[in-house]
Amino acid sequence: MAEVLVAGVYVANRPNTAAHVIHELASSRTHWVQQRWIGLAPDGIGSFDLPCTARVVTRPQPKFLLLDEVTQDAGRFDWILLCDDDVEFAPGFLDEFIHWVQRCDFALAQPARTSDSYIDHPIVQCLGGVSARRTRFVEIGPVVCIRRDAVPLLMPFGPKAGMGWGLDFIWPALLEQAGLRAGIIDAAPMAHRMRPAARSYDSSGANAVMADLLALSPHLSRDEAFLVLEAYT
Repeated sequence: MAEVLVAGVYVANRPNTAAHVIHELASSRTHWVQQRWIGLAPDGIGSFDLPCTARVVTRPQPKFLLLDEVTQDAGRFDWILLCDDDVEFAPGFLDEFIHWVQRCDFALAQPARTSDSYIDHPIVQCLGGVSARRTRFVEIGPVVCIRRDAVPLLMPFGPKAGMGWGLDFIWPALLEQAGLRAGIIDAAPMAHRMRPAARSYDSSGANAVMADLLALSPHLSRDEAFLVLEAYT
């Protein structure tokens, strides 16, 4: 039995799937799961009384700054699962997902996206006949999983991480320097079809913010990152 820390942010004044996500992750039959969610309620408006709500904030704040606040003890857990509030999981998702992450020896992983999801990068779309893929790219969201031995390399995210743009090109460079592996799990996908990325925040200037972050750390180019190194069935 592994100890899993789930850290997530939900926006209280808009439709979301946070209640579904909280319930499904709490339903694990194999692992011990602790969840800490932050309710983002602009000007105190919205419903922010979901189970596992650790904090409510009333002014917009960058996602990864908020996640740092509820993952300060991340090194105590076997796995850290970072979640957004607009995804859907099939029953038994967490147990199947962790099974394949362990089997493939991934220190950083994400579920693939179902074919009916909003998809920003084709590499993350679920592939039929494949259970998992070792890649050089794992998205910063909407769901990402970090193993305990990768925590000192990737966390805390720090104040410059902001909304996380660019971290998914920095992370693989850091992991590969340490001899660790990353990948995408197709056997336990997620649906991300409620709203497209950047709908809930102002993404103007995102490329400039990303460029500033990438300038601070070794990172992969897009051509280097969007590769499948191995596939598993």
